[in-house]
Amino acid sequence: MRPGTFETLTADERVEYGFYLTDGEKRVLLHDSEITGEVEVGDKIEVFLFPDFQDRLAATMKKPIVEEGEYEWLEVVDVVDEMGVFVDIGLSKDALVANDILPPSYEIWPEKGDKLYCTLRITQNGRFFARLATEEVIKEKVVPANREIFNKNVTGQVYRSIMAGCFILTIEGYRGFIHSSQMQQEPRLGETVTGRVIDVKEDGSLNVSLLPRVHEALGTDGEKIYSYMEERGGAMPYGDKSDAEDIKQRFGMSKGAFKRALGSLMKEKKVYQEDGWTYFVKEDKE
Repeated sequence: MRPGTFETLTADERVEYGFYLTDGEKRVLLHDSEITGEVEVGDKIEVFLFPDFQDRLAATMKKPIVEEGEYEWLEVVDVVDEMGVFVDIGLSKDALVANDILPPSYEIWPEKGDKLYCTLRITQNGRFFARLATEEVIKEKVVPANREIFNKNVTGQVYRSIMAGCFILTIEGYRGFIHSSQMQQEPRLGETVTGRVIDVKEDGSLNVSLLPRVHEALGTDGEKIYSYMEERGGAMPYGDKSDAEDIKQRFGMSKGAFKRALGSLMKEKKVYQEDGWTYFVKEDKE
């Protein structure tokens, strides 16, 4: 008997906290918390063997979500800086995604609730590790997209991060790439993101942008400008002639985006410009 295997064992003895199971030579404990049905002495039971929290071989009637050689989306349940992240495999013991296969930057490490596409690896001493799917494994899973999805939104999980950006696998099974220029903030590995399809390649893979559409950006940028003016009593020393670097430093947006947002506010008759300043439109001002 070894960890990570399914065995059919006989219930040999009932004890206060469970049953001892045997293969005729060795015995292993099936704790009450690991029983999923009725068990009586003499019953033959299929169980999964794993090391308990004291590294003793134990048995469970629960089945892991994923086995060695198979891949599933596994939820992150804990993050330990010095070790990596732990994922739920459906057992009382979680599997570790070691820090040496996670991104170098902690900022894009998975958080609780994120999901990673992994397989289970069990060492000879019974340690449970989860290994991230390779690009070759992902390619076997992907579905090619058609041109009809262009400019539509897709939602998926980030399964790989590189210097130039990150890759996602969408709900539909499409493989997408998000270049660093198409994001305001780099998503975490395992994070669920929604973005716009900006290109459908010949192989059916996608280029995706996390940046808002122009009309959406106008709303966000316009709100930022309007809020800043509210804080200053309805006036600001910025207009469409202001220096691009000053705009970038104050509002975190390009001059082009600033001018579009300002133009939208002016079109809605919320603000007007005068002598390089921008002011709120008062009720009595046409």
